[in-house]
Amino acid sequence: MIPINSVIEINRKTGYYMDKIKLAVFDLDGTLVNSLYDLGNAVNTALTEFGYPTHEMDEYRYFVGDGTAKLCERALPEDKKTPAEAGRLLARFSEIYAENCFVRTAAYDGIPELLKKLGDAGVVCAVASNKPDEFSQVVVEKLIGREHFALVMGKRDGVPTKPQPDIINNILSELGIDRKNTVIIGDSCVDVQTAHNAGLPCIGCTWGFRGEKELADNGCEYIAHSPQEVFDIITSLQV
Repeated sequence: MIPINSVIEINRKTGYYMDKIKLAVFDLDGTLVNSLYDLGNAVNTALTEFGYPTHEMDEYRYFVGDGTAKLCERALPEDKKTPAEAGRLLARFSEIYAENCFVRTAAYDGIPELLKKLGDAGVVCAVASNKPDEFSQVVVEKLIGREHFALVMGKRDGVPTKPQPDIINNILSELGIDRKNTVIIGDSCVDVQTAHNAGLPCIGCTWGFRGEKELADNGCEYIAHSPQEVFDIITSLQV
């Protein structure tokens, strides 16, 4: 437990001990960028090549979120969900996605403005994603701008995917920012669970892949319906 001193408030809504917010850690897909079509299309293309049925784009809202390995496993027919076949599909998906990850993927409206406002207010921003690190880096650079972030971390070998808190702990350690000064922003139960596993509150974004009900059902402390509301919530938490 974080010790209480004169500058720490007990946030009555979350129960977390919080000081002034210095770090906002964002999920990537479904939070900063809408990548659903390009992810789903790459998987569907690989499935077609392998002679398997494809899926409607809306189904991919519930396939994504836990990394590309789990995405490919979920997309396979039930009788084909073997480690070998999931690995084969993942390899082909990765090739297709690398060449087609910017067909329709774009930053959500208001995201660049939100990041600038946070930076101007002295809040450091970072990205923690289950998307492979090489894809996370290029998507952030091309669609948002690397200058908005002190650190971008995607899925790296040897680091468990969210909702395990390892990636959050690594970001906190690398940036040297205390847990009590940090908030997580994401669009799914994975992000809420990651935040709680790391001992942090979560701001849930309803414009993403999963929606408000899933966020609320998983105990998300704050709900934002627009990027401006994310800024309003963060500034309201400042001591």
